[in-house]
Amino acid sequence: MRVGRLWPQVAVHGGALAPLVLLIGDYWCDRLTVNPIQAITWRTGKWALVLLILSLACTPASTLFGYKGALRLRRPLGLYAFLYASLHFLTFVGLDYGFDVVLLREAVLEKRYALAGLAAYLNLLPLALTSTRGWQRRLGKGWKRLHRLVYLAALLAVVHFIWLVKSDIREPLRYGAVVLALLILRVPALRRAIGRWRASRNRRPPGSLV
Repeated sequence: MRVGRLWPQVAVHGGALAPLVLLIGDYWCDRLTVNPIQAITWRTGKWALVLLILSLACTPASTLFGYKGALRLRRPLGLYAFLYASLHFLTFVGLDYGFDVVLLREAVLEKRYALAGLAAYLNLLPLALTSTRGWQRRLGKGWKRLHRLVYLAALLAVVHFIWLVKSDIREPLRYGAVVLALLILRVPALRRAIGRWRASRNRRPPGSLV
């Protein structure tokens, strides 16, 4: 693989793993505030959402800017998002509720943010399990239909965030606005219009301003 194609992959792996390394370091050095479980839950959830949004941005980046290399970054970004979502989920069910099925059932039924978070995770689970090329071949056209669930998962994750913070919802709303913008950019008519605009720009002579 050429260096020009390799460095974005290195940047994705390094950037996605850095928060986990910092989290482990802060845990080891006892720097996770007075409520370490809450700190772990917050940080893993935040990075799951950030990486999920970045994976959704890869296709628009290719459509708008013609950067085809972004398409190769969707899978690792999505899998890292699932990794952090899994850590977030396991922190909730294991560290916070001690894997107590009765308490967990009550939490999901009584706390709407827990229900939205569980729904988001259950939408991500089949996407992670079928992310390989082998599954892509086996599912054929159904693979793309299945993986459109990623947008539902992202919206549910934003709802989970909004219901969790309760009062100051400005931050989750910003994430929600980005997800909605990425959804709009996937509208077929808009994608075709962007494609025509890019094609017309590519046909312009060098130095042309119009």
